Amino acid sequence: MAPGVKPPLYTREILRLAASVPPPAELDPNDARVELRAPTCGSRLRLDIRSEVGAVSELALAVEACAFGQAATALMARHAIGTDLATAGAAEKAIADWLAGRRDDPGEWPGIQALEPARFRPGRHDAILLPFRALVAALKEQG
Repeated sequence: MAPGVKPPLYTREILRLAASVPPPAELDPNDARVELRAPTCGSRLRLDIRSEVGAVSELALAVEACAFGQAATALMARHAIGTDLATAGAAEKAIADWLAGRRDDPGEWPGIQALEPARFRPGRHDAILLPFRALVAALKEQG
């Protein structure tokens, strides 16, 4: 790609991930429920989790977001089972730092590299971070 030219915003992989977001669902009973909204774009996410020994054992969600928010939610949901608070917090921080240009890689969360075109569009960052922020909040809230 020529210097100074931004990569395409929506790649085939991003659209494929967005289309794979789980359908809206709830867990009743749940160990935690969080509802968050991204302030810059209005994306919304409700996340329910059940946990065992401090790690996610089951989750359900409902998301209203752009393709980046949906793709990030699909990636979070696909790999959240077994995640504890420390791992979720580290993933959120690594992804935030990567999006902001403070690190060169997005950390260990599987597949998150597919969202690289958003690094050049700060207005998309909150939508991408939303599911990870929700996961962290739910793990903190679990009873």
